[in-house]
Amino acid sequence: MSDPFVVIGGDAAGLSAASKFTRAQSDRDVVVFERGRWVSYAHCGTPYYVKGEVERLTDLLSLSPEAAAERGIDLRREHEVVAVDTDAETVTVEHDGETFEQPYGDLLVATGAHAVTAPIDGFDRDMAFTMHGLDSAAAVRAALADPDEPAVDTGIDYVDADLVDHYAAMAPPERVAIVGGGYVGVEMAEAFRAHGLETHVFQRGGHLLSPFGESVCERVADHLRDQGVELHVNCSVEELAGGDSVDAVVYDGGRVPVDLALVGIGVAPNTGLLEDTPVELGPSDAVSVDDYGRTTVDGVYAAGDCAEDDHTVTGEPVWVPLGLTANRAGRAIGQTVAGDPEPVGDVAGTAVVKAFELEAGRVGIIDHDDVRDAGFDPVTTSITAGSRSGYYPGNEETTVSLTADRESGRVLGGSIVGRDRAAIRIDTLATALSSDLTVAELERLDLAYAPPFSPVWDPILVAAKVLRGELE
Repeated sequence: MSDPFVVIGGDAAGLSAASKFTRAQSDRDVVVFERGRWVSYAHCGTPYYVKGEVERLTDLLSLSPEAAAERGIDLRREHEVVAVDTDAETVTVEHDGETFEQPYGDLLVATGAHAVTAPIDGFDRDMAFTMHGLDSAAAVRAALADPDEPAVDTGIDYVDADLVDHYAAMAPPERVAIVGGGYVGVEMAEAFRAHGLETHVFQRGGHLLSPFGESVCERVADHLRDQGVELHVNCSVEELAGGDSVDAVVYDGGRVPVDLALVGIGVAPNTGLLEDTPVELGPSDAVSVDDYGRTTVDGVYAAGDCAEDDHTVTGEPVWVPLGLTANRAGRAIGQTVAGDPEPVGDVAGTAVVKAFELEAGRVGIIDHDDVRDAGFDPVTTSITAGSRSGYYPGNEETTVSLTADRESGRVLGGSIVGRDRAAIRIDTLATALSSDLTVAELERLDLAYAPPFSPVWDPILVAAKVLRGELE
């Protein structure tokens, strides 16, 4: 094993790369070091596990350790890489109290990201959580369960049984707080309300889901209130107060008693491992990479939530920590290291979220300040149209906002919100951005029509038609 492909991190990017590499390159070994127990899991499914729609944590596994071994991957869980020496081409690994050096021929850094809790004080108290990782999800679900009927199978090999048992023994909460009104905040509000809990969401800014644009934000906020969620906007949370356990959220305008608090204010890339190496970081503090995921050091790659990618619209590096981005980049790097170079692909920031009965999606650049910073002159229109033919059952109002450059007519971004298959329609706009379509070209797309699926003029086409009129 003088020149193995070594991967740091056993989640989406890391195991996608290792899997592709083993299929394409049979005469070199691949070693994956993962500091935790869980590997290759669906992080985005955790709110639905807490809600109860997903029964078991293992249902969220994409690739089990056993399946990885069958693919020829030398997967080593609970092995933490603590140093990288790019001159010697080795990594230092700690396991079970011992340290050893592992040489590499090529190295992929796929260390992911971590949940941010600063500057909020009191996160070390019981009943204070993030939703980052399956152990976090297991702990929250255990905390919600009746102590006499534990909701988590602690017999699963990967689960932190001590953590789960600790929260399973505590009285379940009646009032919960969510700090942060992004994806996690909105999805967890639905999960907590499904358990009948009094739910408060605190958002520092004036809007939930702010990257989705104003039309989405307002409709989602109204819908959450209709579902019994109490929103506290323009509120900066200062502390999760209490003794051993959280008993209140303290913010700049007051104090709200709660029994559980979940912080979802964002994530940050795990790049501390590279501090003493010549591997360069980008403006976001994630790793700077080229079109093939290569860093500034030969033989060292980076992918997933710890790496930047180029934006589809601007061509500039951005940090967009999302699941498809990680899987796609990892797979491409595995193929490249195997000898058949494959670009990791650009990102458009395509994202969707479910908010109770509403669906929302966004793509590209929407905020007018961001558009101007990118060198464009923004024009935006918002329309509301039916999701199906008006006479067909299930037709729902669907709001589309579309942004374009005034001079060129190029589509720059958009958002959508509605109850009836609204989110998936954002893929049409993602394709338009990747193809550099103008608003006129978008309007001329031959989208499918039949009354159960869409009106003659799909809401996306209606938005393009109206925006084209404004541009002309």
